[in-house]
Amino acid sequence: MKKTNAARILDTHKITYQIKEYKVDPDNLRADNVASKIGMPLDQVFKTLVARGDKTGVVMACIPGSGELDLKALAQASGNKRVEMVQLKEVQGLTGYIRGGVSPLGVKKPYPIYFDTSITEWDVIAVSAGIRGAQLIVAPNELVRAANGTLVSISRPMAE
Repeated sequence: MKKTNAARILDTHKITYQIKEYKVDPDNLRADNVASKIGMPLDQVFKTLVARGDKTGVVMACIPGSGELDLKALAQASGNKRVEMVQLKEVQGLTGYIRGGVSPLGVKKPYPIYFDTSITEWDVIAVSAGIRGAQLIVAPNELVRAANGTLVSISRPMAE
C-alpha cells in the first residue's frame, strides 16, 4: 500500500505508527465492522466526524466507534451556540476524504479538531489512514499533537 497523506504527516512529526489494512465492505462502513476486521475493541477505534458551528464554521470531532457525538458539548468546546453534522455530500469537498476514509490528519483545510478525552485511556488507537480499507494504529497523545487537536469530552454512549 502506498503511503497516505495522513501517514506522511506522522512521518514528518517522527511519530511511530502501523497501518492495518482490511477488506472494505462499501455497504457497511460502520466503526464496529472496521473494529472487527482489524481485531481491535470498538472503544479503541476512533471515527472522525465533520460538523459546522453557527459561529466558527467547520469543526471536526474524533470519537470512539462505540460512541455518538454530543453536539452540545462540541458546540461549547468550539465556541459555538450550536453545531450540526454536515451533509454527507459535503464531506469530501470540505476534507478531501470520502465517507469511511476521513482522517483527523491531512485534511484539505486546517479545521479545528476535537478529540474525545476517552482517547487517553489507550496506549494506541486506530483512526482512518485517509482511505477506506486502512487504519493508522498510533499513540493517542502523538496523534492529538500531530493534528494540533484539543482534548474535550464530546462523546456519549450510543443510543440503543
